[in-house]
Amino acid sequence: MDRIMIEEKKRTLAYFCPECRQPVIAELSAFSLAAASTEIPCPCGKSKLKIEPVGDHVKVTVPCVFCGHDHTAACSMDAFFHQKALAFSCHASGLDCCYVGEEDLVFRSTRRLEEAVDKLDSERGERGAFLNEVIMQEVLSELKGIAQRGGVTCSCGCKEWKLKVGYSAVHLTCAQCGGTLRVPAATADDLDDICCKDGLLIHGRKG
Repeated sequence: MDRIMIEEKKRTLAYFCPECRQPVIAELSAFSLAAASTEIPCPCGKSKLKIEPVGDHVKVTVPCVFCGHDHTAACSMDAFFHQKALAFSCHASGLDCCYVGEEDLVFRSTRRLEEAVDKLDSERGERGAFLNEVIMQEVLSELKGIAQRGGVTCSCGCKEWKLKVGYSAVHLTCAQCGGTLRVPAATADDLDDICCKDGLLIHGRKG
């Protein structure tokens, strides 16, 4: 009888160690992540990412390279194990601090985050209004052009929205349902991404 081999689903996880300031990337099986609490330590031994299954959700505790504190977030099991890429962000800086998802997308996002970390390190003690003022202004200019073409809409059907500019990202909020869309504005890749878009879709809130 032929033996059927079933490839086990994998998840790639990444974060930046706030102590040695290096990326920590690991690939784990979805089964092991769902079965019990998991820790991903940095090789330097001074930080670790924690993943804990709680009912139908997953709780993630991640050390943050930007503010120095641990952040705890929760998402559904379905999103954690099936979404192509998830990003968990630092509320203080607006920058991502952890990625979960498919290997190529996580590696790509981590390289982008590394650029932001390098930029932040080079400007310690001289923090301005934005992580990268030139990129922020260019992203805002692209957003203005998209808005003038009527290209910003919400999945709830509303075309009215509000804009809030943060340190490293722009946040669009639907005026009707309160759904939000975060537009990164910290690196050259962020600018390239928005330059390729004809429109932006805010993810509306259900119910």
